[in-house]
Amino acid sequence: MNINRIDLNLLVYLDVLLRERNVTKAANQLGLSQPAMSNGLRRLRDLFEDPLLVRTSEGMTPTERALSLQPVIRDVLANVEKAVQPQSDFDPSASDRVYRIMASDYAEAVLFPRVLTRLRQEAPGVTLDIMTPSDVSFLDVEQGKVDMVINRFDSMPQSFHQTTLWKDSFSCMFSAENPIKDRFSLEAYLQAQHVWVSKTGMGVGVGVNPRDVQRLGWVDEALAKQGKKRRISVFTRHYQAAMLLAEQKDLIVTIPSKAARLHEHNPQVVVADPPFEVPQFELKMAWSPLLQNNAAHQWMRRLIVDVAHSTQ
Repeated sequence: MNINRIDLNLLVYLDVLLRERNVTKAANQLGLSQPAMSNGLRRLRDLFEDPLLVRTSEGMTPTERALSLQPVIRDVLANVEKAVQPQSDFDPSASDRVYRIMASDYAEAVLFPRVLTRLRQEAPGVTLDIMTPSDVSFLDVEQGKVDMVINRFDSMPQSFHQTTLWKDSFSCMFSAENPIKDRFSLEAYLQAQHVWVSKTGMGVGVGVNPRDVQRLGWVDEALAKQGKKRRISVFTRHYQAAMLLAEQKDLIVTIPSKAARLHEHNPQVVVADPPFEVPQFELKMAWSPLLQNNAAHQWMRRLIVDVAHSTQ
């Protein structure tokens, strides 16, 4: 292929087409007419000598060649963006930028009070828009509509940049009036009533099947490996709600230890180690390659990582 034939605009078209998988939506995003977008797709097909997107019963489906091109094109565009960005330093003290960050309420409760303290000191004009996992899709992150996502992730697109903020274990919380505190054994744990809390994925949530241990998460998988199963009477997606429910006299909540320690001075609850081993998990931060070289974004990432690493 002669590089002189390559129009950089075509690579932008291809990047958006492969994200949207719809000519009309891609045209709208780029501010083009549909005929212009269709002409761009025709030129791309000629350039790469491949159909790239094929109409099927499920809509426009990328070919194998298109899927292999997608991360390469994204990297090329990210490098071009880096090259043309002004080389001025970012001044957080003068910034009024809005950062849109998806975070679970576990991360929001444990991490962000400390992040906000730093922001008030270093960037008082900066605003945080903290979104829930149900508000955001991986496509939103990929397109840079969301600055970063902070959560526990079962899977993540390979194109995303990511870093581990911390590792955490699990703790149990229950009422100080719960008689289980005097006999907190595995047998007593299994006989008790439990609150399940988790929302690791992104996008609109669905109901939980109590019999599907593989989807219930780390705690129930750890019990299943011992041939055990706990009795869950409440399912919630909110850690703060779960910690309030721990004050009920007959409920046990098993949650990340950093969240549980927020209540360690609450006389109404007891915080204890689980009577069985639960593997640690990682809290991660991820962001789009489109924002990797953005100076304002780099500054916020460094601040969050610094705060996370200082959070014991």
